[in-house]
This record gives sequence, structure tokens and C-alpha cells, in this order.
Amino acid sequence: MPDPQSTRPAGDTPKAKLEPSSFEVRPAGPAPRTQDDLHVCPGCASHLVYPTDWAPAERRRWSVELRCPDCEWRGGGIYDQAVVDRFDEQLDLGTESLVEDLQLLSRSNMEDEIERFAAALLADALLPEDF
Repeated sequence: MPDPQSTRPAGDTPKAKLEPSSFEVRPAGPAPRTQDDLHVCPGCASHLVYPTDWAPAERRRWSVELRCPDCEWRGGGIYDQAVVDRFDEQLDLGTESLVEDLQLLSRSNMEDEIERFAAALLADALLPEDF
């Protein structure tokens, strides 16, 4: 049986496909939650808890309503400025992670689209009506 590598045209290298493992893996299993870990769900230990509402409360404290998208837990309370600042940092890290994943997906989708377009060009399957 011929080696698949030897049947490829010169300069043609296999493309790496985007796999679910390309994305950041979240920690598995419940992690202990402290009062300071507002991003961790007390119900399921998910690290995806986000604020649904927050407003200034008394001196340097905030009233924060929270929601977990994994188990639908809802809660909240009044927290010190330092706790809310750490929560805000976690939200920023989550936003950065989402933006990185979006860029990775966009690039992968564009690569697939280019490959299909190039294949259509090679097959002479494009017509003026396609544009």
C-alpha cells in the first residue's frame, strides 16, 4: 500500500484541523469556593459565574447579583471593594479567553472557506453569477 505522504504533490503539507482540544480546558472537579471567589459557583464549582447586576452599596462596598450559566444558581450579596476588584480581574481574564477563542475560530473558518474557494477555482466551478 503506498505511503499517503508519498502520494501528495510536492509542497503540499497536511493542514492541522481545529479540534476541541485547541481551546483552553477548564479545571475539572469542584474547587473549594471562598467568599472571595465570586467567579466560582457554590452549587457546581463552575468558574463561569458572572454578575447580572451590581451597584455601589455602603462605603467602598458593592451589591452584586450573580448567576451561574451551568447550573442556573443565582445569588449575591454585598462585597468589599477588594473582592469586587478581584472578581473584575477574573471577568477580564474570561473576556480575553473568549476573544482568543473567537479569533481562533474565525481563522479556522476563513481557512476552510479559502480551501473551498481554491478547490472551486481549480475545478473551474465558479461562474460570473456566483459574484
